[in-house]
Amino acid sequence: MKKPLQLTVNGEPKQILVEPYSSLLDMLRDEFRLTGTKKGCDEGDCGACTIFLNGKSVTSCMVLAHSAHDSEVITIEGLGKSDGMHPVQQAFVDYGGLQCGFCIPGLIMSATAFLNEHPDPTEEEVRFGIGGNLCRCTGYNKVVEAVLAAARDMNSKR
Repeated sequence: MKKPLQLTVNGEPKQILVEPYSSLLDMLRDEFRLTGTKKGCDEGDCGACTIFLNGKSVTSCMVLAHSAHDSEVITIEGLGKSDGMHPVQQAFVDYGGLQCGFCIPGLIMSATAFLNEHPDPTEEEVRFGIGGNLCRCTGYNKVVEAVLAAARDMNSKR
């Protein structure tokens, strides 16, 4: 039996009825049609479903929707601003960090969370910071270049 849930998604208050067993990932994709967050392994191992829950990055496939009651959720769709992309999103475009696109939303969310905590990382730190995200299409070099470029861009605006 569905139960009421209220939360804020990408800055908008939401109220919805959700099954108690529904994951946050499934709710975001199926109920709110926020399909930028991808369903990869459904076991928390690939990082494709990474979102921000109350400011922290989480794999949304491992979070029950109801545990996000009264919480703030940011998905890839809510990361940028109305006047343009987030610097990490823009760097992925500028540096060719995009391949098939399946893992990219999760990589961008993880990289953004990483840069929020490590604003001036080394290449090795970036590789470790995005290590929970799997990509079958790339050797990660362009992704790492994009994250380092985003760090420089974000630091120049501080």
